[in-house]
Amino acid sequence: MTTFLRETSIVFNRQLRMNLRNPAWVIIGMLQPVLYLLLFGPLLEPVIGQLGVNQYTWFVPGMLVQLGIFGAFFAGFSLIGEWREGVIEAERVTPASRSALLMGRLGRDLLQLLVQALILVALGLVMGMDWNPGGILLGIVLTILLGGACAAASNAFALTVKSEDVMAPVINLVMMPVLLLSGILLPMSFGAAWLDTLADFMPIRHVVDAVRGAFFGDFDASTMGWGVGWTVLLFGLAVWWGTAVFRRENA
Repeated sequence: MTTFLRETSIVFNRQLRMNLRNPAWVIIGMLQPVLYLLLFGPLLEPVIGQLGVNQYTWFVPGMLVQLGIFGAFFAGFSLIGEWREGVIEAERVTPASRSALLMGRLGRDLLQLLVQALILVALGLVMGMDWNPGGILLGIVLTILLGGACAAASNAFALTVKSEDVMAPVINLVMMPVLLLSGILLPMSFGAAWLDTLADFMPIRHVVDAVRGAFFGDFDASTMGWGVGWTVLLFGLAVWWGTAVFRRENA
């Protein structure tokens, strides 16, 4: 375990230095939810007002989940660049644990997501979001786990296809139904009944509902159970897939 942690920290430190030298991805990943919050949030007041709740307390959790999904899914693009430059080939000849190669990169992605999430929550509080420390903490934890799942899956997919031209359209194809059916932007209950029913089969919707419930201080067992359960399951499956791909790539 000590060796694994040391190897993971070496990979993590290298990845972190790369991010600090070129923070463009961090800034770009942060700008989208911030712009949504600043430009789309005010438009929600008459809509979300029908629910009798603060629009930013309702909207910020959705933006957190969007940040975790969209930002993390692009993590694989940098890995394709490393593969093309021969970094992955160089790692093959090292005795480092193949799991550490993934977990070090995943640690970088989770730290980046944590910083972005804290900035987004702080901005939401400035704009009038209700303050619920325990709920906000739980919401951020769920967001980070979901982001970790997306980052691990992105790295695994990147090493599988090894092409940005393949990866980009696939991500866009996946993101569209996730964004529209998860209730990130608008309550699904406002739509057609068949659309609301279809959205129930979208795991991310349950995560959004759990994060949103936590921000409101509503820790309903059913809502939290589905949300936490799907988050943990997605994280476990994605890490398993990512580790398997790294091991196969470095065999």
